[in-house]
Amino acid sequence: MLRLSVSEIIQRINSEEVFDAVAEDYSFTLKIDKYQPFICAAVHDGHQFRKSLWSNCIHTEYERWYEEDPCTKQMVQSQPIVLAGCDSRFEYDLNRPPESAVFDSAWGKKLWQKPLSEKEINQSLSKHANFYKVVYALVSKLEKMHSKAIVYDMHSYNWKRWDREVPTWNLGTTNIDNDRFGDIVSSWSTKLGAIKLPHDLPQTSLINDTFQGNGYFLKFITQNFKNTLVLATEISKIYCDELTGVIYPEVVKTVEEQLKELIPLQTEEFLQQI
Repeated sequence: MLRLSVSEIIQRINSEEVFDAVAEDYSFTLKIDKYQPFICAAVHDGHQFRKSLWSNCIHTEYERWYEEDPCTKQMVQSQPIVLAGCDSRFEYDLNRPPESAVFDSAWGKKLWQKPLSEKEINQSLSKHANFYKVVYALVSKLEKMHSKAIVYDMHSYNWKRWDREVPTWNLGTTNIDNDRFGDIVSSWSTKLGAIKLPHDLPQTSLINDTFQGNGYFLKFITQNFKNTLVLATEISKIYCDELTGVIYPEVVKTVEEQLKELIPLQTEEFLQQI
């Protein structure tokens, strides 16, 4: 894996080079094995939390982990283009716009013992901005090469905090063109619902049941690119014990192996229908 500046990453994208890189500040990774018309993204996979924030943060490491999306990069790591955040969303949230990407409070609890300095805020927002420079360059390149593209925006959520039955998979679609892409959404939901998980874990897939697809990552791409569909895809944290932090690697591996087949199939269907 290479360590590259944002400008170097963008230069390689523009030159259509294949590469596997981490940003020079270690804030995100991007792997491109082949310039296929689809991207897999895991913007909340990261758990890093820079040391200058440690003593000022009220939330514990576990509380931060609980709201992150662990293993979502691993679930798609075998795909040809994988973009993933390395930093915790408690440092800055890549799925929120710049004006709200740095939290004052998080999930009903004050986050900082004292307000962050402008220097700290600007450092976080610089990472946020650099990530989106790369997103723009990458989607631009894929649309130029293929005329259209699809983005699998992978997330997870804590199913035990709900007081009702919730699906294994949820697709959020309120901010995409459902007249144009509705059949693709339905097809993707059906494919996810057919995945076989170990230990007879529950397996259901619904649309706009727990989340509606209001993330900034989806909105940014949708607003800037008319021929790229973003599928906000959430898996409930049945692949871990969200109350203790224990990961179930056999479940994660099963999801990865099945997505390895399903994502290219769904992409081909998208290319043929749209």
